[in-house]
Amino acid sequence: QEQLKESGGGLVQAGGSLRLSCSASRTILSDIAAMGWYRQAPDKARELVALIRRGGSIDYADFVKGRFTITKDHAKKVSLQMNGLKPEDTAVYYCSLQRVSGPQFWGQGTQVTVSS
Repeated sequence: QEQLKESGGGLVQAGGSLRLSCSASRTILSDIAAMGWYRQAPDKARELVALIRRGGSIDYADFVKGRFTITKDHAKKVSLQMNGLKPEDTAVYYCSLQRVSGPQFWGQGTQVTVSS
């Protein structure tokens, strides 16, 4: 099993910035296929925000391109810098780790609230 440790999140005004971080501890480096962030707003499905794959390629959702940046701080830690936040970015943000061996793990979620 993996326990993802998330930090960051909170309340910010529209146009502001927040930084989310996520660390893995129990997955060996060679078994990490991808790490990234998803979000889920009330009454909506969970959706991809940004993902870094094993080889370094990055996927962003169209709605965050140019505003959010995902980085790998070290082998088992990723961060999401969120700039230009909008009220529609309000959601619970979940860190995700996908293993090469198959299982996908989720963090407990961190609330991001953007006021207008």
